[in-house]
Amino acid sequence: MKKLSVALVSTALLLVSGLGNSVSAQGKFGADSARCVEYLTYYTMHYKQKNYDVALPHWRNAFFKYCPPTANHNMFIDGMVMYRRLIAKNAVNKELRQGLIDTLLMLHDLRAKTYTKYAKIAANNKGTDISNFYRNEEGKMYAGLEGIIETLGKDVKPSLLLFDIDAAIKMFKNGSPDIDPEKIISLYQRNIAILGEIEPKNDKEKETIAKVKSDIEGLFMESKVASCDNLIALFTPRFEANPEDVTLAANIAKLLASADDCVNNDLFLQATTLLHKDTPSAQSAYFLYRLNAARDNDAEAGRFLEEAVSLASGTDSLAAADYGIQYARFCAKKGQNAKAVANAQKAASLNPAFAGQAFFIIGQIWGTTSCGGDEISRRAPYWVAVDYMNKAKAADPTLAEDCNKMIAQYKVYFPQTAEAFMYDLTDGKSYTVSCGGMTATTTVRTQK
Repeated sequence: MKKLSVALVSTALLLVSGLGNSVSAQGKFGADSARCVEYLTYYTMHYKQKNYDVALPHWRNAFFKYCPPTANHNMFIDGMVMYRRLIAKNAVNKELRQGLIDTLLMLHDLRAKTYTKYAKIAANNKGTDISNFYRNEEGKMYAGLEGIIETLGKDVKPSLLLFDIDAAIKMFKNGSPDIDPEKIISLYQRNIAILGEIEPKNDKEKETIAKVKSDIEGLFMESKVASCDNLIALFTPRFEANPEDVTLAANIAKLLASADDCVNNDLFLQATTLLHKDTPSAQSAYFLYRLNAARDNDAEAGRFLEEAVSLASGTDSLAAADYGIQYARFCAKKGQNAKAVANAQKAASLNPAFAGQAFFIIGQIWGTTSCGGDEISRRAPYWVAVDYMNKAKAADPTLAEDCNKMIAQYKVYFPQTAEAFMYDLTDGKSYTVSCGGMTATTTVRTQK
């Protein structure tokens, strides 16, 4: 059977090389047109009845012995169907399977040369068969698909671009000397660019292209093939040459985010800033906050975090509250207490799940606030601090232990009963504290 497969491939190659002369000299059905028509009829009859095992020998006589390739276009289509079945049935015998695959791929090439109007379809179908039958042989898959992609360009079937880079990544991980990180990056960029050039004919094709693009990006990011240094060295000059290219910026941001420890650098900051400028979102604003905060760019960090809260407030209360809590902590750390309290209160109102954290932050702020004035005025902030710690553990019981520790610390600074009495104050009496741009109403408490 192996010898037969090799012989069939050799015969077909002769058909390919002698196609031009034989067609003009012999006519559509060749020199022995009667036998050609006879075997075409035999195989077609059994093929239509799905008696493929009976049809195949007649097809071989027609295709390889008596008929020129121009005799019947369906002869190619039908032969491919039967060979795919044979390949599936002979998965164990590797030598036989390879011979059958070689014949199947040859049929695609010969079809493309014989019926040129189907050349692109034939090439794409060949690519599909390569991706199906070489799934565990990434070297053969990559070599076969590369030739098709280079030939077809934007006319290539989108899924072949995905199989192509998947095979290349597997080759790299398996130690192939033919594939290095630079090659993977180049393939990624080329295949994404080709996808961008494909014009979908309908919504379904548009969805397919988007899905393939997402899958390619996912494969590349998960592969961790390109190091941070390689990516920065590759993309910095490109971005400097096209500093307003939003598409390039998006590509850079995704690639750098996929690499280990590759976000705290000038290129990523510049690319993300451009993206946010073009299409601002709560997520991009928040990321810019983190980037700037890591670089101690406090003014920019605060501005972007405030923007993240604002952009998320109308669409995602959970994210807005989360950002609000972080903004409150950020402001408190910078000594902007009134602003910190305002943002913590806003976070609690946006989503009750964050109320406990918000009250804890406000309590800490009051507990560290120094107020001027008389003895009571200096101690009154501790009453407010305890109020908020009690509210925090009531809203979020998981904070109870931390809240109780803080309450114990703050109570130490409550005034003595005699001190309060000197100011005409007794336990339980209402008292308004105004300090550092903050105001709160609390109740008088003395040490017991």
